[in-house]
Amino acid sequence: MQRALKRAARLAFVWPQEAAILFSENRPLTQLPGIGPYLAKQLAHWISTSPQIPEPPEFRRGFLTLAKARHILAQHPLWLGEVKCDLQMHTTWSDGAASIVAMGEASKTLGYRYVAITDHSRGLRIAGGMDEPKLRRQVQEIDQVNRQFDGEFHVLRSIEMNLNPNGEGDMSSDSLAGLDLVLGSFHSALRRTEDQTNRYLAAIRNPALHILGHPRGRIYNFRPGLKADWAKVFELAAHLDKAVEIDAFPDRQDLDIDLLRVARKTGVRISLGTDAHQPQQLAFMELALAAAIEAEIPRAKILNFMPLEDLMAWAKNH
Repeated sequence: MQRALKRAARLAFVWPQEAAILFSENRPLTQLPGIGPYLAKQLAHWISTSPQIPEPPEFRRGFLTLAKARHILAQHPLWLGEVKCDLQMHTTWSDGAASIVAMGEASKTLGYRYVAITDHSRGLRIAGGMDEPKLRRQVQEIDQVNRQFDGEFHVLRSIEMNLNPNGEGDMSSDSLAGLDLVLGSFHSALRRTEDQTNRYLAAIRNPALHILGHPRGRIYNFRPGLKADWAKVFELAAHLDKAVEIDAFPDRQDLDIDLLRVARKTGVRISLGTDAHQPQQLAFMELALAAAIEAEIPRAKILNFMPLEDLMAWAKNH
């Protein structure tokens, strides 16, 4: 039963409609992914009796559902229609399930003009991280895919570089010099409870880094993420004209809306990435856009609304 409840709680992020709406329309709640007859009965009881629900633990707070995100976007239709790219996704070169061309084609059908393929670097072996020779081979394939798209669409030569707790990357500067964009993320020592401001400041100062990926490192129902003086972190990123990310993967949603409001006050640039590992997950962009809208982030501060030429010029400036 615990496993069934945890599975349903996670799948609730991507339900096409809220359970209460289906209930009010007399439609079976078993239409919702992860909901069988027993849980449907439990949901119906909760909805009809409106029980006192306790405050959830920290690692379950501040997450949007896809249904809520779509409600927000319906009130701001231009946002989804004018986003030009997705700046984090993975392919079979690391731990993704689709090829570069497949992710590119799927992104093109969404109306995007370009994407960043950000497969993992060598330090994250569990995710099939790439070393320097493998990265060079991937760059060659990206160049070939771009010739295939013939100017109609563009794939950026990018990477999600693993950062150690000192903010240092795990790839040689020569290998990174040939890339268009470097996203840097922490993947270790993510349960520390003491203030981690210094590791973030070091990462922002890393000359190879353009975007700080999923900054808090939180994962739904698993860990709450790291603590830092976020205003100080965002202020430095704004000063150096770097970006911080909203990772839209449902389990992450990191940065969350509360921290985005802190970020907005500093004027730091924001990057949106789905962290998609297969084409269907590109739809998670709606979660990132809705979070940005709720936090009142100006579109002028979001990289994903920049034309390709402007994004490339900003990246080359670093």
